[in-house]
Amino acid sequence: MKFKIYGHHNMLGEHGNTLEFTKDLELTKNGDCIIGVNSDFKVTKEIINAKKIKISIHCDGLTDSLISEVNSSFDDSHEIVIRKTGFLSKRTLGINASKAAIDIDRRIIKKLTNPEAFAEVKIEVL
Repeated sequence: MKFKIYGHHNMLGEHGNTLEFTKDLELTKNGDCIIGVNSDFKVTKEIINAKKIKISIHCDGLTDSLISEVNSSFDDSHEIVIRKTGFLSKRTLGINASKAAIDIDRRIIKKLTNPEAFAEVKIEVL
């Protein structure tokens, strides 16, 4: 599964426990877990039925990735939340993840502070 995310001038990517991709176009600095806006994801049943996934973020020649367990109860068409903790909600696709927003390569986050920038996100079953 692949999708695009876009940058925003308020992108911080500083949250220590979560990471989020959203379809929202706007972002306030309160959304410090969000690392991509205007996303075009559609989560497949293959991903939801998996035990573990790898999420890779590719942006302008840079790549970072993380591993996560899957929340089989994920059911949100607007946001994907990945958590380092085991907290479950319908917005949570990944739990017990190896990284949160703050752990993503800071060069990628810096590039995504530009509203013209975009990244490709790839989610694969492990």
